[in-house]
Amino acid sequence: MRLIGPGEAREADIGIAGGIKEGLLFKKGEIIRKIKQEDMVEELKQEISNMIEEKRKREKVIKITVGRTAGFCYGVRRAVEGAIKKAKQTKEPIYCLGEIVHNRQVIEKLEDLGIKFVETIEEVKEGMVLIRAHGVSKEIYQTARKMNLTIQDYTCPSVIKVHKIAEKFSQKGYFVFLLGIENHPENIGTISYCGNDYYVFNAKEELEEAMKAFKESKKKKLLLIAQTTFNLRKFYEIEERIQKQLEKDIFFVAKNTICRSTEIRQKETDKLSKKVDSMIIVGGKNSSNTKKLYEIAKKNCENTILVETVRDLKEKEMEGKVGIMAGASTPQESIEEIKRNLI
Repeated sequence: MRLIGPGEAREADIGIAGGIKEGLLFKKGEIIRKIKQEDMVEELKQEISNMIEEKRKREKVIKITVGRTAGFCYGVRRAVEGAIKKAKQTKEPIYCLGEIVHNRQVIEKLEDLGIKFVETIEEVKEGMVLIRAHGVSKEIYQTARKMNLTIQDYTCPSVIKVHKIAEKFSQKGYFVFLLGIENHPENIGTISYCGNDYYVFNAKEELEEAMKAFKESKKKKLLLIAQTTFNLRKFYEIEERIQKQLEKDIFFVAKNTICRSTEIRQKETDKLSKKVDSMIIVGGKNSSNTKKLYEIAKKNCENTILVETVRDLKEKEMEGKVGIMAGASTPQESIEEIKRNLI
């Protein structure tokens, strides 16, 4: 330990100036108190310890955990990478029927490559039309062929599976319960494969009306399917309620059509949100699967926020253990940008 001069002490964060018997303790250039020579070392140690503790409290201490399944799923990656490849290879006009995925940053990137996004097939006069990852109704395919348009189908394989199940069972005389948001692009496509007897609902509170529609149809067979991004826990809760309400002469089939990637992502979100102080869900504000992740995390962690870009993170205080999970249509660069902003 070295005693420093008064001039040095006044410029230092902390120091002692003095002689053999007593000295002065300086902190930030201010005299704190006189101290005896034998107490100088201990006094200085204690003051340094106090300063370190104060600094630690002032600084934002964050431990970040990013979900292993955060970001693009297989279906989204296939659609986005496929669209980019076509844009670079094809000279003819390329149109996409609706947003290829629900993420604004991805859409802007594809627009920069020359892809035009339209809401109806009638807006496409020539060239190639891309079918979004959510899929479209079967009537769209028929119209596109009549218009002699080149079709590049990027419907997610999991969505195609739901279409096939809906069509197969409706043709066998089943009434179809479809769990999800009725006007969601994926469900608009699925509905076209359900025939005339179906009911779309999104919550257990709507089950009474759904059961009423089924009874009025006079059918004896019922199929339960779901949007591929539907909440897994809600699916099983609704399935159980249906089984309790059905008459014994009704043949009931429940097909969990929630995609495997969604299941794993929801389970990881549930687990991670129980271990952290704050959760950040990254994804498009109009993304169904991202909203489901937010709902799951919010139940376990009150300090959960949904952000689309780093701009949405401004003014948000995050401390302690922070978990990050992202929707299936969220690019990796968006996740990394959020992470860098927190460090």
